[in-house]
Amino acid sequence: MDTTVADPLVGQVLDGRYRIESRIARGGMATVYVARDIRLDRTVAIKVMHAHLAADDDFVRRFIDEAKAAAALSHPNVVAVYDQRTDGEHVFLVMEYVPGRTLRDLLSERERLGPRAALEIMQPVLAALGAAHRAGLVHRDVKPENVLIAEDGQAKVADFGLARAETASKMTRTGVIIGTVGYLAPEQVLAGRADVRSDVYAAGILLYELLTGELPHRGDTPLAVAYKHVNEVVPPPSAAVPGLPPQVDALVSRATSHDPAQRPQDANAFLAAVAEVANGLPPGIDERLADQLDGHNATSVLPTPAPAPVSDGRTAVYDGAAIPPGATRTMAPGGIPPAGPHTAPPRPRGAGDRVIGALTGRYVLIAIGTIAAVVLGWAVWYQVSGQYEHVPNTIVGMTVSDARSTLQGKGLTVQVGRQKVYSDRVSKGRVARTDPAPGTRLTQGQAVTLYESKGREPKRVPDVVGKSQSEATRTLRDEGFTVGQVRRASSQSVPKDHVVSTSPRAGDMQSPDEPVGLVVSNGMTMPSLVGQNGEDAADQLRGMGLDVKVEKSKDGSRPPNTVLSQNPPAGTAVSRDDRVTLVVNKKDCLFGDFLCDEGPRRGGGDDEQLPIPTVIGRTFGEARQALESSGFRMRVGSRRLGDRVIGQNPLGNAPRGSVVTVWG
Repeated sequence: MDTTVADPLVGQVLDGRYRIESRIARGGMATVYVARDIRLDRTVAIKVMHAHLAADDDFVRRFIDEAKAAAALSHPNVVAVYDQRTDGEHVFLVMEYVPGRTLRDLLSERERLGPRAALEIMQPVLAALGAAHRAGLVHRDVKPENVLIAEDGQAKVADFGLARAETASKMTRTGVIIGTVGYLAPEQVLAGRADVRSDVYAAGILLYELLTGELPHRGDTPLAVAYKHVNEVVPPPSAAVPGLPPQVDALVSRATSHDPAQRPQDANAFLAAVAEVANGLPPGIDERLADQLDGHNATSVLPTPAPAPVSDGRTAVYDGAAIPPGATRTMAPGGIPPAGPHTAPPRPRGAGDRVIGALTGRYVLIAIGTIAAVVLGWAVWYQVSGQYEHVPNTIVGMTVSDARSTLQGKGLTVQVGRQKVYSDRVSKGRVARTDPAPGTRLTQGQAVTLYESKGREPKRVPDVVGKSQSEATRTLRDEGFTVGQVRRASSQSVPKDHVVSTSPRAGDMQSPDEPVGLVVSNGMTMPSLVGQNGEDAADQLRGMGLDVKVEKSKDGSRPPNTVLSQNPPAGTAVSRDDRVTLVVNKKDCLFGDFLCDEGPRRGGGDDEQLPIPTVIGRTFGEARQALESSGFRMRVGSRRLGDRVIGQNPLGNAPRGSVVTVWG
């Protein structure tokens, strides 16, 4: 664990949820930490992007898109992606924490692996890559550092899609090939493009490294290594480790072909070949090869010379040990007999001649059989080549037009299914599945039906009405939805900048690939009150939660006790507790105001109906002040779960002095 440098993030809580506990490692693109998910009470791994990458908007956008695609992978050999978040300047990924070590650590400890052990590790790695390839994902950075070995021995592949996000960024680095150059396929070096067959090439390099303990191409600079990938073939592993089976050499050779068309067409095809070779290996091969390499120099594995056999016509005997004819023998360096004549003990000529004759006849028959098998295999291939094709595994995840072109280029007929299907792995508008399935062998002209994705399975839209716009957006994103069009509208009951409604409505089913629209409150709109009864106008404004100030003025042309003017004017957006002023008309009084006839008045008494202020969303103190200033009494309900009012009864109008019950 990397603890050599004090890390300022250790001890912090990201996004109010993930407490950073320690640093695991630091790479070229990110730093990885062990963290605690406070909400779910579990240990996770947090990968925090370096600041120079997090400042690149294009990189962050691509990184988030790739993280979403990687999160859709569900496979026991893939490190699960739980979440992607941004907290200030920190852009980070939340992943499954896999206690253990990397394949690089294992390789450093053991130097190299036997063929059976190497193929056993390759199988879960290729299974993980195969799952990605079926989902239309390309890893682009297959290497021992990205293979984690759990404490129970299970292998898991990490960092799906992250290399793509980096190489696609607008960022440039002069003189540097972005990526792990030791595993780059020739097409990545020459054209900067990669597909599933590029992952197969990198997996072939990984297999070579597991078998030999070193990379096939080495150089003083990354550019020199990249040049070798383009201009030199990968040598057979047996050139570095004599004794490796030829079928293992063939696996590496085919996977690392310069021509992508000559490689296995995806990780699933490579996995099938690896499994077949692994099943055919003789028992104990790893141990025998290890003993051979540990006990002797690699250049001393030679056919056993015949210094002085004593034969019974069936078995040759050397130094008292019986060895079958044609066997090989390991000699220590310097054990090769010097060239030149030597005197051999006499032997019965007839017996030796019979042994040589038997061996010669056997080899002739083997050679004839081999030639016949090659000719027969070539003839069968010649007859059937071009008649069969496979549905490519890369079709799933393509656009329908690209999939159609690919299949028609292989001589297959293409149909598009009438019904679209939901898919949690494939984006809307792309191919979600095919009939027959990818990998199926078809004859030329046979039909393949493509089914287009409708996006992810529908789920219920959460209720965010009454929440602030930022809180509503966060809630929707936590549920997997995105926010679509945001419209603003006036509301007499919902506070300003809070959500009035959603489209679709809360509780409706909708695919997370479809955005959720929001209607956000602009607050209340000042009504037109000029000409109305002054007391009625003041009560209406108090019912809206506004602070009303009434001023008197005189206008002989207007009825007394009517509103002459208002401030702010009608149509103005107002919020609760805003101050509004009403100017109400009065008459000149000959003997003082107490004898003035102010004109028609509103009916009085206990049965007078007044508008009840809406206090939902206010604190209990604010609600009490608004209700009592409007002529009502307030009672708090028995359940009080928060500090703000979430409901009231009654609503509308009620007699002066009525009790209004509120609860929160």
